[in-house]
Amino acid sequence: MKKKNQFNASQIKRYSRHIALRNIGGNGQKKLLGAKILIVGAGGLGSPLILYLAATGIGNIGIIDHDKVTISNLQRQIIYETKDLNKFKVDVAFRKIKALNPDIKIKKYKYRLEKNNIYSLLDQYDIIADGSDNFSTRYLLNEACFLKKKILVSAAINKFEGQLTTFKPFLNKKSTNSKHPCYKCIYPNQEKDLNSNCANDGVFSILAGIVGSMQANEVVKEYLSIGNGLSGKLVIFNALTFEMKKISILPNRYCKICSRLNGK
Repeated sequence: MKKKNQFNASQIKRYSRHIALRNIGGNGQKKLLGAKILIVGAGGLGSPLILYLAATGIGNIGIIDHDKVTISNLQRQIIYETKDLNKFKVDVAFRKIKALNPDIKIKKYKYRLEKNNIYSLLDQYDIIADGSDNFSTRYLLNEACFLKKKILVSAAINKFEGQLTTFKPFLNKKSTNSKHPCYKCIYPNQEKDLNSNCANDGVFSILAGIVGSMQANEVVKEYLSIGNGLSGKLVIFNALTFEMKKISILPNRYCKICSRLNGK
């Protein structure tokens, strides 16, 4: 009988390339199999994010998305096929994950993320990956993750440009040396950009795959505490020039969310 936390023969073969890595190894892969990651949005970013986290061996994946697959999704949402049109995205994603990696336990949430359900949902997960396509959800997640002390790996794409960062403002101390901003520190005014989205502006299909894969990379790094994280850094990638910038960002001392730590 296989002891708890030991690999079976199939898992040793499946994860052999990770087990061989010095920064992951067998212990790291075991840890990944116990991870609980919530993916918000099963769209352009969520598609590669779901596939790579499942292939990586993230043992427990939650997916929340209330949408059905439409034909315009197929230009960039690579987890879906033409035969999936008009099906709920979470149902299709569930089947794809099970076909890719039967080790994974999946929870699907076929509803919209809102104030009345977000806190109980976040309680079930270690890290939150935001692949949503609207500012309302991003602000909601930002505040809830701050209050629940959850790591939030956030990405966004528009036209030919993608952005990626990690938020851990709950790690800030009550001092002027805080290093971990939240989403609202960077984007304090929601109302200015409500009409900016892929449907209105367009989006380069391959950009979704690039940035979504980068987001999966940061989720795994955060969970294993390896490499250099992106808290306090904003990565901006331009697919046309293939240039990547990393900008340092600091907490806003007047932020209505994370400045609560300092009693402001």
